[in-house]
Amino acid sequence: MIRTAESHPLTWRLRADHQPVWFEEYRAKQGYVGAEKALAIAPTAVTDLVKAAGLRGRGGAGFPTGVKWSLVPMDPKFDKKYILCNADEMEPGTYKDRLLMEQLPHQLIEGMLIGAYALQAYRGYIFLRGEYIEAAQRLRQAIEEATKAGFLGKNILGTGFNFELFVHTGAGRYICGEETALINSLEGRRANPRAKPPFPALAGAWGKPTCVNNVETLNNIPSIMQNGVDWYKGISAGKSNDTGTKLMGFSGRVNNPGVWELPFGTTAREILEDYAGGMRDGLTLKAWQPGGAGTDFLTEQHLDLPMDFDSIGKAGSRLGTALAMAVDNEINMVSLTLNLEKFFSRESCGWCTPCREGLPWSVKILQALEKGEGQRGDIETLEKLCRDLGPGKTFCAHAPGAVEPLQSAIKYFRAEFEAGINPEPLLASPVPKGIQPNLLEKRW
Repeated sequence: MIRTAESHPLTWRLRADHQPVWFEEYRAKQGYVGAEKALAIAPTAVTDLVKAAGLRGRGGAGFPTGVKWSLVPMDPKFDKKYILCNADEMEPGTYKDRLLMEQLPHQLIEGMLIGAYALQAYRGYIFLRGEYIEAAQRLRQAIEEATKAGFLGKNILGTGFNFELFVHTGAGRYICGEETALINSLEGRRANPRAKPPFPALAGAWGKPTCVNNVETLNNIPSIMQNGVDWYKGISAGKSNDTGTKLMGFSGRVNNPGVWELPFGTTAREILEDYAGGMRDGLTLKAWQPGGAGTDFLTEQHLDLPMDFDSIGKAGSRLGTALAMAVDNEINMVSLTLNLEKFFSRESCGWCTPCREGLPWSVKILQALEKGEGQRGDIETLEKLCRDLGPGKTFCAHAPGAVEPLQSAIKYFRAEFEAGINPEPLLASPVPKGIQPNLLEKRW
């Protein structure tokens, strides 16, 4: 596959030896041209271009980036504003942002510079997953290079605009992917989500207007500024309502797991068969998650759907990160779902009752079903938990995302859950003669 600047704006600069593209090489490959164009026009004009390009957030939610930027007040009285990069990539099965940060650190820095100028933010932070040690080292080195070259710091390129950028490594909590929990952690507080309103655009980091964008989202900005809106919208012309390209991939027991930059509208079947090489010999596809552990399972019948936000949403799941996971026919769905729910239960911040209590409850029921010790009504209890932990029922989106794989696994593979029901009720100890056991009493 030949990558060009016109067809692969995110990855065409990658080296064949997988080494980082440092400043001199990045400049030779048209690096910071987009930033130079952005700094030559008004900040609001930059936001208008991003809005017109139709760029949607690449962290999973898909919120329009230009609209998000436009929510940040431009009144001069807000003299301190922040732009934050959400690089806390802890979604199981997702590794796209790591690729960009380790091999193209300057592309992220350029995207943050343009975003900072559009928002008139004086300081930025890359909130990085603590385990990404190599990414941290390379980003810090790239920041030093950009500062020496005059693209960060005081009076950037003689425009009078000042912007400094820092890398902040997190302590390893999945909840930091939620933007207000990220802000709390950045401030040195416990990583709990905040009540909204006020939204970060008005009162974010240290009470100042703040915008949080994903790594891949910010990596799209330089090419939009350099090549224009019409070009960016045309990459996926005729294939999808979404614009630009997306890092997509497949993991699981496929022949060639990986991540590739593809235009929106590419079908899941194309990615699985043409890029990931199909399932390994002797295995067949049973189910797949479109974009990370917190998305609903789909089945083989959904493989011909275009990989874009609307198409996957209409099928009952979410595009999420677009890093799909293939589930083969040898995997038991109860065991797989249990593994996912253990993760989500452990990573709950415990701030709200439904999430704190509901997710461990689902784990206990799934453990019983896996052992064949489930009781009548357990599956119905799991379904009720999915409803009670759904959107709008909890403080943030952690629990709603956590129950998506559970509710879809029951929907498509209910028989595997029913197989874990023990037809005879289990009693913890012998019941004294003359006392009727309460068959509704649970084991915990």
